[in-house]
Amino acid sequence: MSNDRYEEQAWEKQDFTTSPFVKGSYEECTFSNCNFSGVDLSSTRFTGCTFRACNMDNARFGGTTLNAVAFEGCKLQGLHFGDCNSLLFSVSFSDCVLNYSSFFRMPLKQAIFRNCQVQEADFTEADLSAAVLDHCDLHKAIFERTNLEKADLRTAYHFSINPERNKLKKARFSLAGLPGLLHQYQVIID
Repeated sequence: MSNDRYEEQAWEKQDFTTSPFVKGSYEECTFSNCNFSGVDLSSTRFTGCTFRACNMDNARFGGTTLNAVAFEGCKLQGLHFGDCNSLLFSVSFSDCVLNYSSFFRMPLKQAIFRNCQVQEADFTEADLSAAVLDHCDLHKAIFERTNLEKADLRTAYHFSINPERNKLKKARFSLAGLPGLLHQYQVIID
């Protein structure tokens, strides 16, 4: 990582696909309407930062630190969050598109996902304990050996979660979510 350090700065409408992104440490910074599509963010540290309406599709993480980072209205398709530094990993998402992203083995304890498309995302072996997935479309999302204890999925939809292959103790689901828990049993719910 470079020694460049940025604190409480804001970037707006920057296209980092054409102008170089400077790797370094960003604290309490805001990025609005920026394009990071395909940009290499490896070894960069983001602490307390907010990304608003940014395109980060297929950006690359490799040891990237995301600590207390909020994503609002961002396109985050195809991201491998599992490549991020898992130490201090803390994120929240609202109104984001996270389709095809991977959270393999990531600590997402108490993470907030609100009004997000999370289709075909991979949560294999992730820790989503006490996480909130509020009004999220989880169509074809993968839950395999995932810790969902105390998670709130009452308003999540289109999910398929096998209770025998995931930890669900005290997880919250609505009656409308029962088909997503019973899908593998091929029962018919009328």
